[in-house]
Amino acid sequence: MDKFTNSTFKIFSFILLFGGLIIILSPFIFILYTSFFSTGTESKFTFQYYQLAWEKGNFLLAFANSGLVAIASVFFQVITSTLAGYALARLKFRGKNFIILLIISTLIIPFQVLVIPIFLILKWGHLINTYWALILPSAASGFGIFLMRQYFISIPVELEEAATLDGANSLQIIWQILFPLAKPAIITLSLFTFIGEWNDLFKPLVFTNTPNLTTVQLALASFQEQFTSNWSLLMAAVIIATIPVIILFIFGQKQFIQGVSDTGIKN
Repeated sequence: MDKFTNSTFKIFSFILLFGGLIIILSPFIFILYTSFFSTGTESKFTFQYYQLAWEKGNFLLAFANSGLVAIASVFFQVITSTLAGYALARLKFRGKNFIILLIISTLIIPFQVLVIPIFLILKWGHLINTYWALILPSAASGFGIFLMRQYFISIPVELEEAATLDGANSLQIIWQILFPLAKPAIITLSLFTFIGEWNDLFKPLVFTNTPNLTTVQLALASFQEQFTSNWSLLMAAVIIATIPVIILFIFGQKQFIQGVSDTGIKN
């Protein structure tokens, strides 16, 4: 009886999970199907919408701009989050718990609330309509700092003590010992940051107004304004903009899952 019950539970779980998978993937399948078939009276399979979308959206420039902004943001966030996370995980100083609480509280503040002071600072620094206007607001994040702090807490402190006895200073300990050990957390942070910057429309829309700084999301927005009647062309543009993120996640999913599982809340 127990064996029968266990088998029934497995079958029911499989059906439930498979049904959930179909529900989740159905929008993507619809988008993929629409991008390959013409919307006329005679629906036929074609690649022409991808070629046309690539040319109309100037995706070569958009990919270069979004890639540059995303990679630079990842670089700065990894540096700032590693240094701040180490300080909050290992160093003892007055007010540390308050700072941690303050950093966590920033996670509930929408970026749109801060856009006016950020815009004024960028304008004061003559950074509007530059790459720095898209990179600097994302150079540090409360999420990244908290993520790295949690991972550093999970690393045995004895490794640092042994390195200190060998004459290593704090920076050497961070970059030569902790940084390589924190690879899963760093990849997790990099994926979150890259995807967030790649999909960001708000900053390019507010801080830039020149065609030379068009990002992927701005290119997609132009499709929604100009080609809303041509759904196949619009869906092809959506697939083109999504491909880099999908590839990135496929190659980093193992480390991503490990990083998420290893950075649980620890005291």
